[in-house]
Amino acid sequence: MRSLADSSGLSKESLNESAELMPGTAFAVFTSILLVCCALCLFRIARGPTAPDRTVGIDILGTVVVGFCALLTLSTGKDYIMNVALVWALISFIGTLALAKHLEGQHDND
Repeated sequence: MRSLADSSGLSKESLNESAELMPGTAFAVFTSILLVCCALCLFRIARGPTAPDRTVGIDILGTVVVGFCALLTLSTGKDYIMNVALVWALISFIGTLALAKHLEGQHDND
């Protein structure tokens, strides 16, 4: 299995250098922004008012998780976390499609 460094043309050294370039202040700022987005998504999921609103909140929450994975990849230099982000995005997309189909009233085999 190819790593992010291999598939993007970047070397592992450049990923490690980018991990060193991200200062703690930038990490704290980006983490804070993502946490605020997470709180807003949870509010939308809890308050609704309709099921499609909740679906959009769940979909955006999945995107925020991918953002956290990208931030962790940059801060730690471990490229396997981006694989987790990719799988999370695909599962989130499929889940959103299934939920939208269910809310529309169609069956799984339609």
